[in-house]
Amino acid sequence: MPTKKEREIIFNKFGGRCAYCGCELVKGWHVDELEPCRRNLKYDRRKRRWVPDGTYKHPERLHIDNQMPACASCNINKHSLSLEEFRKLVGGFIKSLNLYSTQYKIAKRYGFIQEIEKPVVFYFEQEFTK
Repeated sequence: MPTKKEREIIFNKFGGRCAYCGCELVKGWHVDELEPCRRNLKYDRRKRRWVPDGTYKHPERLHIDNQMPACASCNINKHSLSLEEFRKLVGGFIKSLNLYSTQYKIAKRYGFIQEIEKPVVFYFEQEFTK
C-alpha cells in the first residue's frame, strides 16, 4: 500500500490523469500495478469463497516505478491482466457492444455512434512519445 507521499507522486505521473484512458482522476482513483501483482487466494470455508491470504505472486512488483494512476473503471477492468491482455480486452469492446447492447445498436443506426478501427494506445504510451 503506497504512502500518502507515494500516492501524490503516482497521481502526478501523468498530470492527474488516468494512465490508461487519460480521463481526469477524481476522488477514489486507484493505484494500479502496470505489471500485475496477483494476490494469492485461499478458500475460506466459513465465507464459502476464495479470499486473499495477504501474500502476492510477484511482491517484487509492488514498487512506485511499476505503479500507475488509474480511474476506477480502468483499474477494475484491467484487474490483474497484463498490459497486452488489457489492450485486447479494450479492443474487443465494440464487438461486445454490437453483440449484446440493444441501445448501442439503435444509437449506431440513428447515427449517434460512428465506429472506427484503430489500435488501442494507452494515455501513458502517448505521453512517452511526446
